[in-house]
Amino acid sequence: MRAVEEINGVVQTAVEAAVWAPSVHNTQPWSFAVSGDTISVRADPERRLPHQDPAGREMLISIGAAVYNVRLAVAALGYEPIVHLVPDADHPTLLATVRLGGRVDPDDLTRMLHAEIPRRRTHRGAFSDVVIPRNFTDALAVQAAQEGARFAAVRSEPMVEALAGVTRAAQEVQSLNRDYRLEVMRWARPPGSTRGDGVPADAYPRRPDRTEPHFPQRDYSRDRLWGYHRPATRTLPTSPGVVAVLTTAEDGQEDWLRAGQALQRVLLFASAYGVRAAFHTQALEIYHLREFVREELTQGEHPQMIMRLGVTEEDAGTLRRPLAEVVVTGQDEQD
Repeated sequence: MRAVEEINGVVQTAVEAAVWAPSVHNTQPWSFAVSGDTISVRADPERRLPHQDPAGREMLISIGAAVYNVRLAVAALGYEPIVHLVPDADHPTLLATVRLGGRVDPDDLTRMLHAEIPRRRTHRGAFSDVVIPRNFTDALAVQAAQEGARFAAVRSEPMVEALAGVTRAAQEVQSLNRDYRLEVMRWARPPGSTRGDGVPADAYPRRPDRTEPHFPQRDYSRDRLWGYHRPATRTLPTSPGVVAVLTTAEDGQEDWLRAGQALQRVLLFASAYGVRAAFHTQALEIYHLREFVREELTQGEHPQMIMRLGVTEEDAGTLRRPLAEVVVTGQDEQD
């Protein structure tokens, strides 16, 4: 019989791991309910982006990444994670449950990925000129496939140019839309902020990098002197790194959750080898551009994430809310 204290410790550690998942604008759009040896993972609709993400696709990808962290922590602590994805119209905020199964011995890969959970960071700039070899991106594709998604590194220069072009077009269109701009500003945190969510001012360079071809980043500072400062003697990076697309065969809520799990598995594997990712979802937030990417660039599969992968020496800041803000109990558990 498993000791209650041991189960409680595993469950708490798993929830602590969950909050380190990446999320769009670091909105952290999740909450967790604990009942014995079961963790329920829920959406927090107040943290959804109504203009950028009206269908909640990016929110569910973020939550899927949190589900993966729960699974991984449970496995690393020696239990089989029993996962049930439950997107259900009758319970719109309940998206997954993870229950502790029987005892298992974690393998080396599980231990390696688990160790990277608090180390992984999102990059919001250019990368160094360190080359990411093809066999490494092939290994990332294997990790994504284990979660039911397809990771494709883009080696064709015309296709990289096309993805950069649609990203720039989407960024320009969104910059003209007041609602989009305000939504980004809502999640931009000024220097010295005590909030535990959003994008902190030390998470991106003060002067935006320009990659070649250019993949623009979100404008969180809006001409304010936010962002980390590079010494004048440091050579500015310009490499986009390796451009990649994560896709799924279908495009429903369960697919978005699986895409999030695949994304996090890829990110943790990359992090273990010193490789970080920059995300570019602008084109996937505009219907016609996302359809263009699907029809012309991803062989009919549904694009869930456009990203760049590379090596950087810069250590960007990040924020997380305390567990007390994300664990719900009692009456709060009701949908």
